[in-house]
Amino acid sequence: MADTPILVNSQITDAITQTNVKVLGEAPAMALGSLYQTVANSVAMAAANAVYSQQQANVTYQAASTMGVAKLLSLTIQSP
Repeated sequence: MADTPILVNSQITDAITQTNVKVLGEAPAMALGSLYQTVANSVAMAAANAVYSQQQANVTYQAASTMGVAKLLSLTIQSP
């Protein structure tokens, strides 16, 4: 390959430099936005899991109560 320098218009190099600086300047904001989205998704999943768990517990409690009432109703009073 030749060692001769390639001349590039200074306006092109300035435009590329400004674009690179813009991208580097926006990187922290993009990273923080991504972090916020991840945290929001995690909190939403935790809330959904809590609701599902509570629903399942309520079904179990209702079934236990139903079985208890049925057991009480099936008892007969024995005379001495």
